[in-house]
Amino acid sequence: MVLISCKVNYGFKGISIPPEAKTISVAFFQNNAAMASPSESQKFTEKMRDMVSSQTNLALTKQNGDLQFEGAIVDYSVAPVAVQSTDQAALNRLTVTINVKYTNSIDQSKSFNQNFVRFYDYSSSKTLSAIESEALDEINRQIAEDVFQKAFNNW
Repeated sequence: MVLISCKVNYGFKGISIPPEAKTISVAFFQNNAAMASPSESQKFTEKMRDMVSSQTNLALTKQNGDLQFEGAIVDYSVAPVAVQSTDQAALNRLTVTINVKYTNSIDQSKSFNQNFVRFYDYSSSKTLSAIESEALDEINRQIAEDVFQKAFNNW
C-alpha cells in the first residue's frame, strides 16, 4: 500500500481556510470619515467579529491572528439619487466605504487591501437620523459578507 500525502484546504460552509490557520483577529475599524455616525466604527467591527466567529471554527484573538482583518471607514455620504421635481429629490442614498486590509500570514498571495462600498436608498421624506440605524445594519451586513467572501471564497 502506498500512502500519498497532500496539502488540502478544508472547506466549512463553502469557505476555504488553510488548515494551518488556528486564529483570526479583527482589529477595531477606525472612523476616518467626517460625516460617519460616531457608533459606526463599533458597529462594523462587531459585525465583522460576529461574522468570522459564526462562519469559521477559528479562535478569535485580540491581535496577531494567523488571519487578520483591520481597516477604517473612509467615506460616509448622503446624496440625492432620484429627482421628484426640479427642487426636490425623491430618494436619497447613504453610501459607506470601508477600507479593509486582510493579512493571511500562511498564504500571502491571499492577502488584500481593498475598499468595499455599499449603499442604502431611502425616501427623501425621511431624515437620515430616522433611517440610519436600519441602513447601517444592512450596509454593514453586506460589506461584512463581501469582505468574508473575498477572504475565504477567493471572490
